[in-house]
Amino acid sequence: MTPQPNPQVGAAVKAADRAHVFHSWSAQELIDPLAVAGAEGSYFWDYEGKRYLDFTSGLVFTNIGYQHPKVVAAIQEQAATLSTFAPAFAVEARSEAARLIAERTPGDLDKIFFTNGGAEAVENATRMARLHTGRQKVLSAYRSYHGATSTAINLTGDPRRWPNDIGAAGVVHFWAPFLYRSPFHSDSEQQECERALQHLEDTIAFEGPGTIAAIILETIPGTAGIMTPPAGYLPGVREICDRYGIVFILDEVMAGFGRTGKWFAADHFDVTPDLMTFAKGVNSGYVPLGGVAISSAIAETFAKRPYPGGLTYSGHPLACAAAVATINVMEEEGIVEQAARIGETVLGPGLRELAERHPSVGEVRGTGVFWALELVKDRATREPLVPYNAAGAANAPMAAFGAAAKANGLWPFINMNRTHVVPPCNVTEAEAKEGLAALDDALSVADEHTTTP
Repeated sequence: MTPQPNPQVGAAVKAADRAHVFHSWSAQELIDPLAVAGAEGSYFWDYEGKRYLDFTSGLVFTNIGYQHPKVVAAIQEQAATLSTFAPAFAVEARSEAARLIAERTPGDLDKIFFTNGGAEAVENATRMARLHTGRQKVLSAYRSYHGATSTAINLTGDPRRWPNDIGAAGVVHFWAPFLYRSPFHSDSEQQECERALQHLEDTIAFEGPGTIAAIILETIPGTAGIMTPPAGYLPGVREICDRYGIVFILDEVMAGFGRTGKWFAADHFDVTPDLMTFAKGVNSGYVPLGGVAISSAIAETFAKRPYPGGLTYSGHPLACAAAVATINVMEEEGIVEQAARIGETVLGPGLRELAERHPSVGEVRGTGVFWALELVKDRATREPLVPYNAAGAANAPMAAFGAAAKANGLWPFINMNRTHVVPPCNVTEAEAKEGLAALDDALSVADEHTTTP
């Protein structure tokens, strides 16, 4: 689709937004949202006709790109057949979506509880774990994001938790492995793994194993930095959970449904959790949908005991029809395999080549279409390009980097001192290379703020 400029409509859209829309995570008078006129595939455009290659996949959810015709048609067909129905009934779209998801989840995660998104999935997974064990504490990592609802935001590690932290949510945070900024002073992946597992063991010992209901981890943390855990870490957490009767929850809201080059990131580590949360890529974000995949042992807890939770729109037919179509499209078009191939042959090599030429790049990490560049002032000291949770003038180097990327037609995903490279899973080789070229130019701006010769 060729963007057609229409600045008059764009101005009206912007005016209505500024008058009436209250935006998340924002000081309302300090933001200037772009008015979007349309989107297709890996691109979107504004009312001025400027087109952007979307290296954010929305909020890392358009795994099959925007406006895939088969998914749009499935939503239209479902709307004409049965646009909505209460969750207590068996509905074809809901049943089929659950079946297709359960077929792809690891191990015996064969029961699906549907939610409207990832945060609600985390809320319900935590509730299930607490009811299943009769315990209250939940352990989560400092470098994490699990959602913005009450329990999920307390489980979150990043600074968005701070103004929402009630200090009495039964949450204990710990350090997960991250060799580049190791809290354990490790000098190898193996050492980082061993020390992180020992730290977790120590935390459990001092908190009291019999008080802990669950440990929740993002399989590969997303917003916090796309830090792939070292080999052995997740199986080690699984063993610890088994030993103490703790429920192991993996959050695959961002990493799931092809993002890492596998259906689920857990498949890279040969590990099966007791509960797995999902959302985003399950239907490419076309209609809000999330859920919890539940093991047989936890499902059995509620076989004759009512589960005290539910949502009006749980398993909404339109959302489930979109999920069915999305999963089928991903199979038919080999999109999971495409994500793996693009990561291995284009994004990985291309980003590492950029790192060789740009002193602002401290580390490249990722897999599939799930990558992060750690931007630094000094490679030797690893000082971040901007301070932790920087804002205003302190964040100027990252703001300049972002502005340069957008000027080159690339919409970047920026968080703190990182830019994440997370295009749709079906991004083409040509599109990926276009994005790398735009990043190359933008990183030259970041380089200006380094102290490395």
